Amino acid sequence: MVQQATPRETNERLAKRQAVSFGRLRKSIGRDAPLYLLALPGIAVLILFAYLPMSGLILVFKNYNFNDGIFGSPWAGFANFEFFFSSMEDAIRATRNTVMLNVLYMLTGTFFSVAIAIVLNEIRSKWFVKITQSVMFFPYFISWIIIGAILFSLLDYDKGILNQSLAALGLSQVDWYSSPWLFVVILVLANIWKSAGYGAIIYYAVLQGIDTSYYEAARIDGASRWQIIMRITLPMLIPSIILMSLLSIGGMLKGDLSMIMGVTFLNPLLLPTTDIIDVYVYRTAIRSGEFGFASAITLYQSVFGFILVLVANKMAGWYDKDSKLF
Repeated sequence: MVQQATPRETNERLAKRQAVSFGRLRKSIGRDAPLYLLALPGIAVLILFAYLPMSGLILVFKNYNFNDGIFGSPWAGFANFEFFFSSMEDAIRATRNTVMLNVLYMLTGTFFSVAIAIVLNEIRSKWFVKITQSVMFFPYFISWIIIGAILFSLLDYDKGILNQSLAALGLSQVDWYSSPWLFVVILVLANIWKSAGYGAIIYYAVLQGIDTSYYEAARIDGASRWQIIMRITLPMLIPSIILMSLLSIGGMLKGDLSMIMGVTFLNPLLLPTTDIIDVYVYRTAIRSGEFGFASAITLYQSVFGFILVLVANKMAGWYDKDSKLF
């Protein structure tokens, strides 16, 4: 028979384990002190701006008013969620538009970012690559307000460059700002123009870390440039593509309010395709000061985004266990 340990022996074992763990931690801190100091500012920022604000989630269940503040306002239960789901037609439309646009952004953005990175990797002129990287990176820092002004000068019905060109060719003009589904294409193209260069630089950095012996062996075996891209470059990029896609999926229910406001000016004629969740909340809650409603929808987006990440991470593990986030 196996003799069971007494409570005293169990406590002694736990104490020994804790002492060993503490000793290992102390040695690790002493050995890697510079690394811990380097990570300290990032950890402090994460705590201050990511974890401490979570206390504000209590606002979701409060009937907020300015006089009583967040913690003094009366409890509202789940009434704030009823605001979004009281009109299921609007809620479904906003959710559909958000998911649709984000899926298009992710697919097209990944495709063009990877394609640009591969092209840069194939170019042998280093000075040309450096100049191209700088030029591609520039749109990422341009605000959506400026991009919206540029698009307006192109798409305006009366004075837009595109409509003037169509009229000069004897073709009928297009009322772009009254065509909801055309604006889906415009938003996708604007997103590609703004963010594809940023993503390309990330993938290009990954390509620079690939062992050149793979390419040399392929050339010796007589592989063409296209075969090298398809058999070596793309497979090497797949783990990074999966990782970036998983990070994007986490924000699948979050829309870019500044993008929609800057590009569409919240044009009501475009709302059938541009009324994403964030725009809907801004129009119906934030303008009227209903911060509890807005917080409830933000929690809804975060929870379902987290669920999507878990599902996508599980699916990525089926393809390659090393590609999972956790």
